[in-house]
Amino acid sequence: MATLRLPASKVLRQLCCLRGGRAPARYFQTENHHSARLETSSAKTLMDIGTRRIFTSDHDIFRQSVKKFFQDAVVPNHGEWEKAGQVSREVWEKAGQQGFLGVNIAEEHGGIGGDLFSTAIVWEEQMYANCSGPGFSLHSDIVMPYIANYGTKEQIERFIPEMTAGRCIGAIAMTEPGAGSDLQGVRTFAKKDGSDWILNGSKVFITNGWMCDVVIVVAVTNREAHSPAHGISLFLVENGMKGFIKGRKLEKIGLKAQDTAEMFFEDVRLPASALLGQENKGFYYLMAELPQERLAIADMAIASCEFMFEETRNYVKQRKAFGKTIAHLQTVQHKLAELKTQICIGRTFLDSCLHLHSGKRLDSSTASMAKYWASDLQNSVATQCVQLHGGWGYMWEYPIAKSFVDARVQPIYGGTNEIMKELIARDIVSDK
Repeated sequence: MATLRLPASKVLRQLCCLRGGRAPARYFQTENHHSARLETSSAKTLMDIGTRRIFTSDHDIFRQSVKKFFQDAVVPNHGEWEKAGQVSREVWEKAGQQGFLGVNIAEEHGGIGGDLFSTAIVWEEQMYANCSGPGFSLHSDIVMPYIANYGTKEQIERFIPEMTAGRCIGAIAMTEPGAGSDLQGVRTFAKKDGSDWILNGSKVFITNGWMCDVVIVVAVTNREAHSPAHGISLFLVENGMKGFIKGRKLEKIGLKAQDTAEMFFEDVRLPASALLGQENKGFYYLMAELPQERLAIADMAIASCEFMFEETRNYVKQRKAFGKTIAHLQTVQHKLAELKTQICIGRTFLDSCLHLHSGKRLDSSTASMAKYWASDLQNSVATQCVQLHGGWGYMWEYPIAKSFVDARVQPIYGGTNEIMKELIARDIVSDK
């Protein structure tokens, strides 16, 4: 039976849109100018609702709804999902019913039609809940934009509404056993057979890979191209297609509830309608969409830092040593001062990047800066917060332990931080 979803008009009002249509940019500027919203550094906690100039009171209402969803539908079940190595399908459909999937996808395509800041709220509230299991951000803000931006009318109508409802889970398969950050090293190959394509190859480390109903597969389609970048295409491969085999769920040191799988393609016959966008243009699509992926990783990294700081602040104010709480120790106070300063600096830069991207002005180099710096900071904050927890910080029952292991992959996926520095440096020394 089909699940119900909030009417688009109701969701849109939650998503900082005025009655009768979407709010123009000047609306946000006017409200923000008069509301004197606190910056993170001045707020009571780093996770306060009602702060930061990029948001409005309508965003605050939406944030309250998202926070409640994670606290009610995700947090109580996350421990069981960690044991299972995946979340339930039910939580995907609940997220769809509430209008938390496909937030930044145009309503005319079957999405919610909200703005980028509303999407960022979903990223951040997931980190504030310390629940890494649901792969909502990859589904909504990495996979869905490829279909919405490069898909045919038929592809958009077939997949986007179902993905927004949470009934169709999306994944993207780039990484291979021998090709990670270097996308030009892809070996998965699709060859023409009449009007069809025959796909062969394998992928690994695919988020949502076990549960996905559709996966965007990056494959070589022209081995004779003068560079690999000119011979890559994207394909929509659906679960159940003959020859499409999902391997094991991979056991990771963190992200325990997030299903990550390997995939195998053995003579998978794809119709011409499975090609996403134009033939041999896949690499250019990837380059165009990667800044948003890196922005999402960066924003979630800073949000995780904010969560870890508050978790640690609360702990040191309760933990006693030498006859008083350890928050009274100057060395602890100075460490907290350092951490808060670093996190607030990171938040300021990330909010600037979110503002740039909302106006389609975030370039690849700046997105790479955000991704590498924020994910490095996340790991630094995690290490120091575990240290301030002492032995209890190493116990899985304490949230900081989960934050610590979940943080480690952030400098790796979405392009390793070494590659990020290479991209930034290339832009610096280029004469163009």
